[in-house]
Amino acid sequence: MRLSGGVLTAVPIGWRSADEPPVTLPRDPAREAARRELSKGMYHENDPSWYERAMDAFWDWIGKLFGTASAATPGGAIGLVVIVLAVLALVGALWWRLGTPHRTPASSARLFDDRPRSAAEHRAAAEAHAAQGHWNQAVQERMRAVVRSLEERALLDVRPGRTADEAASEAGRVLPAHADRLRTAARDFDDVTYGGRAAAEGTYRHLAALDDDLERTKPALAGSSASSATSTAHHSRQGAAE
Repeated sequence: MRLSGGVLTAVPIGWRSADEPPVTLPRDPAREAARRELSKGMYHENDPSWYERAMDAFWDWIGKLFGTASAATPGGAIGLVVIVLAVLALVGALWWRLGTPHRTPASSARLFDDRPRSAAEHRAAAEAHAAQGHWNQAVQERMRAVVRSLEERALLDVRPGRTADEAASEAGRVLPAHADRLRTAARDFDDVTYGGRAAAEGTYRHLAALDDDLERTKPALAGSSASSATSTAHHSRQGAAE
């Protein structure tokens, strides 16, 4: 305010010093200048990393999903937890009962490779693996020794594409006293070779004992059984006639 000729006159007051030019920057350039200023690293030193941002977004999504599921589930959050635990228990039981779900069907699995070897060679390889504690390879080679031995004794026909299950089934008809052990051996071979399971020393020892027993076992031939039955019937009739 100042007094001029007895009249009080208002005078604009400047907020900037006389040495500084007035601010005349338009709105858009001012916004761009502010953006460039705020993009400097000094303003973002404490910002969360991309990993932290991603995890925050993930947990936010989980929270929203859980909230939606809880609202749609009888019993709310507690009911949802019970359902999840029941599903996990069922999956665990199936996994324990069925094992690793990567087993190839035995019908497509060949017992032997392309290079034929004798039963003695397979037994030697099995013993070498067993001496080193390689029970998977020992079981595989001993099962091959069992089947090759039966082929060498003409109890099984030589068939390169035969599977362990097929060999056990065919050998069980010729050696019925060992049919169950042969099926067990074939199952152990398939589990180790195609089921992703690890063999134990006991598995190999049982298979080796089966191999030894089969070597001392004579086949039950159908012709011999029929002749024995005929002879028994003949002696029975002869005794009745006397």
